[in-house]
Amino acid sequence: MNLPNKLTVLRLIMVPVFFISYLISLSGLASAPVVSAVMMFICYAVAELSDLMDGKIARKYNLVTDLGKVMDPFADTLSHLTFFVCFMHSGLMPVWAFIIIMWREFSILFLRMLMMRTGKAMPANIWGKSKTVLYAVASVFSIVYIVAAAFVAPGSWNGVYETVLYVLFSLSAIASLLSFVTYLSAILKSKALSGMTR
Repeated sequence: MNLPNKLTVLRLIMVPVFFISYLISLSGLASAPVVSAVMMFICYAVAELSDLMDGKIARKYNLVTDLGKVMDPFADTLSHLTFFVCFMHSGLMPVWAFIIIMWREFSILFLRMLMMRTGKAMPANIWGKSKTVLYAVASVFSIVYIVAAAFVAPGSWNGVYETVLYVLFSLSAIASLLSFVTYLSAILKSKALSGMTR
C-alpha cells in the first residue's frame, strides 16, 4: 500500500475516533466538554490534513491506484457524514440540510460505481467544488464553536454564531444538491451509461 492510500486509511481511522470524542461530551463528567472538544479538534485536523495530502502526493508522484480511486471518495463520505451527524445532534446543523447532503453523498457514490464500469471519470463542476469548500468551512466553524463553548461562558455570541452556522449548512446543502443535479445531467447527456444492460 502506497503513502497516499495509507493517509486515506489514517483518515478512516480518525472518523470513529472523532465520533468517540464526541460521545465523551455526553458522559456527564465535569471535564468531559473540554476533553471532548480538544479531541474532536485534533481528530478533525488530522483527517482534513491527510485528505489534503493524499491527493496531492498521489498526483505529484503518479501514485494513483484503483484502490485509492475507490477508498478516497468513500473516506470523504464517511468522514463528512460522521462529522455532520455529530453537528446535527448538537443542534448546530439543520436536520433537513443533513438529509439532503446524506442523499447526495450516497447517490454520488452509486453514480461513481456505475461510471467506473464504463471506464470514464465523473465530470467536475463548479457546484461540486463549492460544496467541498462549504463543507470544510461549515465544519471548521462548528468545531470552533464546540471548542469555544467548552471554554467560554454562554452569551449573546451563541445566537449569532448559531445563525452563521445555519446559513453555512444551508448553503452547503444547496450546493450539494445542485452539484448532484449537474453531475447527473452531464452523465445523462453524455450517454455514458447507455450501454449498460438492464
